[in-house]
Amino acid sequence: MAITYLESIVVGALQGVSELFPVSSLGHSILLPAWIGGQWGKDLDMSAKDSPYLALLVAMHVATALALVIFFWRDWVRILRGLWEVVTTRQIRTPEARLGVLLVLATIPVGLAGLILEKAVRNYLGNPIPTSIFLALNGFVLLSAELLRNREEKREFVRTPSGRAADLSAQDTVVLPVVDFDYDRASDVRLSRLSIKDALIIGSAQIAALFPGISRSGSTIVAGLFKGMKHEDSARFAFLLATPVILAAGVLKTPELLKPENHDILGPALAGSVAAGVLAYISVRFLVKYFETKTLTPFAIYCLVAGIGSLAFFTIKG
Repeated sequence: MAITYLESIVVGALQGVSELFPVSSLGHSILLPAWIGGQWGKDLDMSAKDSPYLALLVAMHVATALALVIFFWRDWVRILRGLWEVVTTRQIRTPEARLGVLLVLATIPVGLAGLILEKAVRNYLGNPIPTSIFLALNGFVLLSAELLRNREEKREFVRTPSGRAADLSAQDTVVLPVVDFDYDRASDVRLSRLSIKDALIIGSAQIAALFPGISRSGSTIVAGLFKGMKHEDSARFAFLLATPVILAAGVLKTPELLKPENHDILGPALAGSVAAGVLAYISVRFLVKYFETKTLTPFAIYCLVAGIGSLAFFTIKG
């Protein structure tokens, strides 16, 4: 069974986008070949015996993680420096050190769950119909989170003195001097104020992404919203948290790609990984800005439509 360069590049581009957009990369990696059918359906069948498709996706995940490292490199330099201080001094002295500790702790639940459940979930649920159901469920969860968030914001508005929003009116506006301000570090400082319990809960939300069709970033962002975080901070924490998880999973499974029987796909895997890395970098750059002012609602609607539509299509197809 061979995988062509075209198949690999298309899947790589899809993986690079869907891994970070809250729409499930694993779900799309299963549904796209099934929708296309024909040779694509045969070459990119994850459930087929001795299929190299999973090994191909592993390489693309590593490329996605590297794209996240490149985009957040300043944050990771500060975080790793803080973690080194924790190791050498056994004290948490800076926000970056605390954020690093929170990221380490929050990664543990999904790491353990992945080792225990991933193979079983992939073997039993890695086909189009369960994936379609989970994709629709992903959309339902995203939409529910936004509806509950809007309801809470309306309640806060009612509680505001004088029945008006807490924002400053024109007459209340204060002119501040223009100063250099590191918005990225300010966000990291806010994230460092999470409690250990909340960080573990948000990190554990990634376990849902083991089910094809459920988004890793979407689950984490929703968990952050339920804990009262803003969209931009919740998304930022999701991307920082996903980086070591995706990278570790990719490195752990890289030996599968290097098996002698998979040598024929090394060229396509490299081409697909480049596509995944480039699209992942563009995606995270877009999403960090997007969540400063916008919500999960468009992604929720897409997942509901795509999930229900796919379920109907594959049920009828049979």
